[in-house]
Amino acid sequence: MKGSRVVLSAGFLLTTLAIGCTSQPSPAAEQQAAPAATSPAAPAADRQAEAGTFPDRDFTRLNLDTLQWRATENNTLGVQTAILEGDPSKPGFYLTINRFPPGVMSRPHTHPDERHCLVLKGTWYTGDTKEWTPEQTVGLKPGGYMRHPSGGPHYDGALEEEVLVAISGYGPTRADVLDGGDLFGRSRPAK
Repeated sequence: MKGSRVVLSAGFLLTTLAIGCTSQPSPAAEQQAAPAATSPAAPAADRQAEAGTFPDRDFTRLNLDTLQWRATENNTLGVQTAILEGDPSKPGFYLTINRFPPGVMSRPHTHPDERHCLVLKGTWYTGDTKEWTPEQTVGLKPGGYMRHPSGGPHYDGALEEEVLVAISGYGPTRADVLDGGDLFGRSRPAK
């Protein structure tokens, strides 16, 4: 039950971040830009109507222990992904959770889209260089957030414990490994 609350909280947070990061001006900015003498400011936009998704979409509730996990990027080291919303391979918003087993990280890569990441479980180790140096990564604990800018080289994953990270963005997305090799590698020897 505690895990499902974390997932739902993370989903809400990431959805809120994604909506808040649109290029639409805020109602306050629109009011400041409107000439005061000509007409009153336009009413604030209804974000649900703007998205065109309410009330046509049902509420969704998901529990961490019932998610459908699949191998991420066809790897053989045990990294898995569960898709909570959207389809990362198609245009539009997506929300996924990546599960890294102990001792496995992605290798330096980029994505065409900006991504928003929230750690749900474990310590997620991150690097933002083109060189893969797991021992020089920065650890983020549950509740830690990281933005991956579009095209920014990075790598991340687990050292000593399993890690779960919620990731959102606007697809289509992909991972372009800088050296053209495998996306995932061992950050620690297998136990």
